[in-house]
Amino acid sequence: MSERSEHTPHRTEPLNRPDTELEVTVEELDQLLALQQEMFRLVAENCHYMAIIDRTCEMAQALLPNSIASVMLLDNASGELNVLSAPSVPKEGVEALCGLRPGPGGGSCGNAVYRNEPMFVTDTFTDSRWQDLRQLAYDFNLCACWSMPIRNADQKPIGSFALSSFEHRQPSSFHKRLLEVGASLISMLLVREEQARALKVNTERLELFATALNSSSEGVIVTDRANRIIEVNPAFEAITGYSASEVLGQTPKLLASGLHDAAFYHQLWGELLSHDRWSGEVTNRRKDGSLLTQWLTVNTVRDRHGVVSNYVAVFTDLSELKSEREGRIRALEYDALTGLPNTAKLKLQLEEGGNEQSLLLMNLNNFSYINTAYGVDIGDQLLTAVARALVALDIQGELFRIDADQFALHFPALIDLDLQILRIQQHFLCNEVDVDQLCFTLTFNFGGVSGGRDLMRRALSALKTARSKGKNRSHLYDSQRDELKPKRRLDFTHWNGWLHEAFRKGGIVPWYQGIRNNHTGRIDSFEVLARLERDGAIHSPAEFIPVAQLSGLLPMLTREIIAGSFACMASSDVSFTLNITSEDLDLGYLADHLDEIARYYGIDRSRVILEIHEGVSSGATREHLPQLQDLKRRGYRLAIDDFGTEYSNFERILELDVDYIKIDARYIRNIDTDKRSYEITRSIVYFARNAGIKTVAEFVHSQGVQAVVESLGIDYSQGYLFSEPSAEPQAG
Repeated sequence: MSERSEHTPHRTEPLNRPDTELEVTVEELDQLLALQQEMFRLVAENCHYMAIIDRTCEMAQALLPNSIASVMLLDNASGELNVLSAPSVPKEGVEALCGLRPGPGGGSCGNAVYRNEPMFVTDTFTDSRWQDLRQLAYDFNLCACWSMPIRNADQKPIGSFALSSFEHRQPSSFHKRLLEVGASLISMLLVREEQARALKVNTERLELFATALNSSSEGVIVTDRANRIIEVNPAFEAITGYSASEVLGQTPKLLASGLHDAAFYHQLWGELLSHDRWSGEVTNRRKDGSLLTQWLTVNTVRDRHGVVSNYVAVFTDLSELKSEREGRIRALEYDALTGLPNTAKLKLQLEEGGNEQSLLLMNLNNFSYINTAYGVDIGDQLLTAVARALVALDIQGELFRIDADQFALHFPALIDLDLQILRIQQHFLCNEVDVDQLCFTLTFNFGGVSGGRDLMRRALSALKTARSKGKNRSHLYDSQRDELKPKRRLDFTHWNGWLHEAFRKGGIVPWYQGIRNNHTGRIDSFEVLARLERDGAIHSPAEFIPVAQLSGLLPMLTREIIAGSFACMASSDVSFTLNITSEDLDLGYLADHLDEIARYYGIDRSRVILEIHEGVSSGATREHLPQLQDLKRRGYRLAIDDFGTEYSNFERILELDVDYIKIDARYIRNIDTDKRSYEITRSIVYFARNAGIKTVAEFVHSQGVQAVVESLGIDYSQGYLFSEPSAEPQAG
C-alpha cells in the first residue's frame, strides 16, 4: 500500500474546479449501472453477502485508479468502527483501522458516522478531521479519503463506505455518486442479511415450537377468528381419537359432551373476550363416545393492530391424572395383599366420624406359627382367604387389614359388638379355611369399643387385654374399668422424663439385698436391685419399671445396673444376682456385653447369677432359648425368679439347666399359717432337690416363716428379716 500506482487522470480539468461544474457523463452513468447490475446479479444468485460487499469494493476502487475501497461497520456495544470489507488492504492495515471511535478527529469514516453525512477530505496530512489518525495517514500514504455513511431504514448511521486515494485530490460528481450508490447497495445487503438471520432464527424457533408441539403430551387446538380448527397436534389425536383431517375446518363443538349448559359457555367466552384467557375444567367427549375430563386453557391471539386472529386451546387429560391419583391413594390406603383398606384409611374414617362409632379389632391366633411351619406363601394365601370369608359374612361394618394378622371392623353407629363377635366365632368354628389342600380351624382374639373418641387406642387396649386372657378371648373396652386415670397418665408422663434425665445424669444406681445361706447362717450373695436417685430421694422400681417397659428403656436400665454393680463387686469375691428381661434377650446383646464388662473389672463369670422371670423361661422363644443356653456355657449361672406365679414348664427348666429356683413370695409370706402355700412350696422343693437345683425363699419376714423354710430344706432365704436393700452390700 505504501507504493503508489501509476495514475491516469480520468479528467483533464484542474483539481480545484468546483464539482458543480462537472456533470456525470453517460459513460460514467453506464459504469454506475453496471455496478448495480453486477450487485443484483450476485444477489439473485444467492451469493453470500460478504462476497457481494467485497465485489462492490473491488468495482468501486477500479473506477478510481490509485485508490482502495473499504467498508466499516459500527459496533453498537463498543461504539467503535471495525473493518467489514477491504479486499485490497493488507492485514496490518485492517488491524490498524479496527477499533476506530467516531468523532471530530476520527478521520473521514469516523466523521461520516459521527456527523451522519458524507466526508470528503482531500489532504489527510493537514485536515483537522484526521488529527487522531494522522500517523495512520503517514504510515500507509493515505493522501485523500472520501467517506459516505451507510444508513439503516431509520436513516441512522451504521457504518461507512470509503474510497482512500494515494494522492491528494477532490471527488468528482461521479465519485460522489459512486459512493452514494455503493453505500446504498451495501446498506441494502446488510439489511437483507439481518432479515435473513432473523428469518433463520424465527424459522428455527418455529421448528422448535413445532417439535415441542408435536412432542407435547397435552392436546393443542388452533382455530381462526371464526373458531374453525386450523391445526391440532398428535396429542390431540391420541387423546380424542379424532385425526387431524376429521376436525380441520370444524369448530370445537365437535367435542362437546352436552354436560355444560349455555351459561357455562357464556361465562367462558365473556372472560376470554375481556381478558384474552380462560382456564377451567371441561368435560368433553371422545370420538368413541367416552367422556373426557380436561383442564383447558384458551388464549386469544391478536395481530399487531389488536384484532383477534386466532384462538389457541391447550388441554390436559384429567381422566388419566385422576386415575393416577386414585392409584396413589389406593396404594397408600389399601392393603396390597388382600385389597382391603388399611390402617391409614381406618384412622381417616375414625377422625371424620363422630362419637357414635364402633370399632372391633380381631387378631388371628397362631398365625406366626402357621407362617413359620408352612411358609410365607401359605400365610399370605391364608390371610387372603380369611379376608374373603369375613367379607362374605356380609357384616354391616367395613373390613380393614391393619397389621400382619390383625383385621378391624368399623361401624358408623353404636352396635352390639358381642353379637358380631359371636357371629364371627361361630362361622370359623363351623367352617374350616382351605388353602392349597391344607385345612385350618381358626380362632381370633377380639378387642372392641363403642362410642366416644380415640377409638383406635381404646380398641387396641381391649385387644391387649383379650390376648392376656389366652386364645379365642374377647374384651370390650369399659372406660370405668379400663381407662387409665388422668393422674396416673400424668405420672407416666413425668416418670418418662425423669427416667431420661436419670440416664443422662447417672441417676440409675444399683442397691443390694443380702441372701442368707441357710446351711452356713451367713449372707454370702446379693441380689442387685435398681433404684432411681432424684433430688436427694431414692425411688423404688415399682415407680419407674412400668414406665421403662412402656418406653422401651428396660435394656438401657439393665446396662446401667450391670455397669454399676460390676464396679462395686470388683473389690469382693461374693456372688451377685442380676435381673434380666425378655427385652434384653430380644436385642441379643447380653452375652457379649456381660463378657466385656466382666473382663474390664476382672470378675469371674461364675460369680454372676442371671435372674429371669418364670414367664421368660417357660415361654422362651426360638431366639431366647439359645441365648440362655449360651450364657450357661460361658459360665454364668441362671436363676428362675417368682417361681410358681405362672404355668411352670418343668421340662424347660431342666433344658436350661438352671442353678436356682426362687420361690415366689405369695407362697412364702404365709407359709407358717397357710397349709396350701406350705404344700405347694414343699412340692417345689422336692422337685428342685431331685433335679439338683438350689432353692431360694423370697419375702422371709419373720422367724416363724424362717423356721418353716429351714424345716423344708430350702437352701437360701431372702427378705427383710436378714437384709434390707442398701446402697452398699452388707455381708455377714
